[in-house]
Amino acid sequence: MTEMTTKPKADDPERAHLADVEDGCGCTEIWEHMSEARDEADD
Repeated sequence: MTEMTTKPKADDPERAHLADVEDGCGCTEIWEHMSEARDEADD
């Protein structure tokens, strides 16, 4: 298993959608972040 040791960078296209997620957050916070981003994209 590969462990990420650095925060995703906005210029990394595979991880840019996680750049604004706080370090140490759990799956619920990630889900909420992605859900909000999806809602904004629909507008």
